[in-house]
Amino acid sequence: MDLEEDLPQTLQVRLVSDTGEEAGPPLDLPTGTTVSQLGLICNALLKNDDPTPFLFFVNEEEIKESLEKTLNLKKTDTENVVDIVYQPQAVFRVRPVTRCTSSMPGHAEAVVSLSFSPDGQHLASGSGDKTLRLWDLNTETPHYTCSGHMQPVLCIAWAPDSSKIASSCQAGQIRVWCPETGKQLGKPLVGHRKFIKCLSWEPYHDNSDCRRIASAGADNDVRIWDVVLGKCEMVISGHTQAVTNVRWGGVGLIYTSSQDRTIKIWRASTGTLCRTLTGHGHWVNCLALSTDYVLRTGPFHPVTEKGKIFRIASASKEELKAAALARFKAVCPDDVESFVSCSDDRTLYLWQSNRTKCITRMTGHQNVVNEVKYSPDVKMIASASFDKSVRLWRAHDGAFICALRGHVQAVYQVAWSADSRLLVSGSKDSTIKVWSVQTKKLAQDLPGHADEVFAVDWAPDGSRVASGGKDKVVKMWAY
Repeated sequence: MDLEEDLPQTLQVRLVSDTGEEAGPPLDLPTGTTVSQLGLICNALLKNDDPTPFLFFVNEEEIKESLEKTLNLKKTDTENVVDIVYQPQAVFRVRPVTRCTSSMPGHAEAVVSLSFSPDGQHLASGSGDKTLRLWDLNTETPHYTCSGHMQPVLCIAWAPDSSKIASSCQAGQIRVWCPETGKQLGKPLVGHRKFIKCLSWEPYHDNSDCRRIASAGADNDVRIWDVVLGKCEMVISGHTQAVTNVRWGGVGLIYTSSQDRTIKIWRASTGTLCRTLTGHGHWVNCLALSTDYVLRTGPFHPVTEKGKIFRIASASKEELKAAALARFKAVCPDDVESFVSCSDDRTLYLWQSNRTKCITRMTGHQNVVNEVKYSPDVKMIASASFDKSVRLWRAHDGAFICALRGHVQAVYQVAWSADSRLLVSGSKDSTIKVWSVQTKKLAQDLPGHADEVFAVDWAPDGSRVASGGKDKVVKMWAY
């Protein structure tokens, strides 16, 4: 007797979102139903006017072709309803960068930080040569050299409206610059006793004037500054060793990590300590918030139209603030931010802002974990380690997805594409590599730097990648 004849021809399935909401009642579907057919059904059930692309999973395994090729029909209990989890994907698609379009010399020392502006119109780089440089993205040439720091520039941070950029240096000073003129705005912000390692602006939806910034560093303190008045509004003390990272969240909280092995959550309005989180056995190197991407891009949003960043035409500050708030609420509807920390103890911890205990401890790296970042769609977490690998984790529960291997030296930094389908990493081995999340494999190997790559960033509109490092050169990469 042919066993194939005993296999079911239809299955009763239920389409469920990754947060547990049902798209509609259970359906009887042929076992040969394909991914594209599931997409049509899902869009119809959700009454989407504009079709949304989806990924589908059964028992955490992605359906890549059809139901019967994913499910083992002989072992599946066909008497019960089979849950198919759908995940909406970005409508726009970012193409992997494949070539270097410009090598831009100019810095006299290593490039240690670089960042595209939230509106995608500017690129800034900070260097050991004590300068911040602004680059013209149309001609891919130097625009302005911002001089004034007395020591190497360690950190840079764009205001969420792209109107200004702050830089901090080893001497403990912060300077704020205008990207349109390259001129310094106001006086240096002085108060830290040692070097400043991290900066974070107040979110756009909380204050559309973009005038407050948090700074922290080796003197163990966090300071809140009003950059317009040029004065320190608040000093937040509590850490017993250097602060390694500060994040100004979107629900009125400031998150800090430190070499004292703790993470602290503070009330942004008063500087009151809300809770201290412990667990790491060594320095905490980096924090990433689930809301980082929407806080970075604020009222700006990548859309399909020619891959450009969308800004509400001639909108008022109130309208832009409302747009930024709507984007934030879509990612953080219950005002509880998730965040992840990484450490020299080779582990990551997943936390929530309303809990003192961690959700999970993520292990697997064989060396220091240097950086961690949430994907823009908040579905995945990427971690970069000195063990030469990048690891992907599931964002909601910290489950390990895969290790991306190919670098032959320590991985320093990672950056996500705006559609969360690609990831770029920069390494001590002088290469940057582009990884495909879908295939879990290397998409592009991009050599070209003459030495270690310290910094990488992917433009918010997905159009290009920038990298910089020990060879003092900023490189632009495009497709």
